[in-house]
Amino acid sequence: MTTPDITLYTYGTQNGVKISIILEELGIPYKAKQIELVKNEQYEPWFLKINPNSKIPAIVDHNKDDFPVFESTAIAIYLCENYDPEEKLLPKNDLKLRSQVIQWVMFEASGIAPAQGQSNIYCRYLPEKIPFVINNCAKEIRRLYGVLNKSLEGKEYLVGNKFTLADAMSYPVIRGHAFSGVESIDEFPNLKAWIERIDTRPATQKGLNVPVPDIMKNPEKLEEYGNLIQSYFKDRLNM
Repeated sequence: MTTPDITLYTYGTQNGVKISIILEELGIPYKAKQIELVKNEQYEPWFLKINPNSKIPAIVDHNKDDFPVFESTAIAIYLCENYDPEEKLLPKNDLKLRSQVIQWVMFEASGIAPAQGQSNIYCRYLPEKIPFVINNCAKEIRRLYGVLNKSLEGKEYLVGNKFTLADAMSYPVIRGHAFSGVESIDEFPNLKAWIERIDTRPATQKGLNVPVPDIMKNPEKLEEYGNLIQSYFKDRLNM
């Protein structure tokens, strides 16, 4: 396998750090470029050629004719399929295990990420607080956490009792549960222990601090990001 030559275009959001975590866990050399969301760099023509949806994260694989990949789930699978010969994060030969990993990856993409994203909007960014909507978002997040908590019973990780893409994709989002309106996860002891277990992984911790120090532990950066999102909604909704 040739030495990877990847550029990661990102920002320190829960979604952005998914890919830096995967790159670090796989030991893939890469260059990280922070997209200046405050300056609307994501809408510049050069970036739209990489991701026509104007979102982070995105990558360019320079070893494959500058092949661009966008959408975090698609990027994660692409990196594993091309640069994970030891099957660290995604099984290749055991098709049942592979399917189980991908099922949990899709569970995050279609369930956890949208639920917490919606909760972020209604809990933090919209000026009008609607208790019914906020409570309904929290209820759905707790339901999803319950699924994970039950699935982690007697296990350290979601699939095959080893850290895989299934864990890597959900962890950055779930660790930010308080930001999404779920202050405590004490009712989910297996899930809480899972977060604490992944917290100890050096590669994951390194990925959380790309391209800036961990936003979830940096009040100044978290406030900056919050102001950015608020201004986005004000512009889009004419609030």
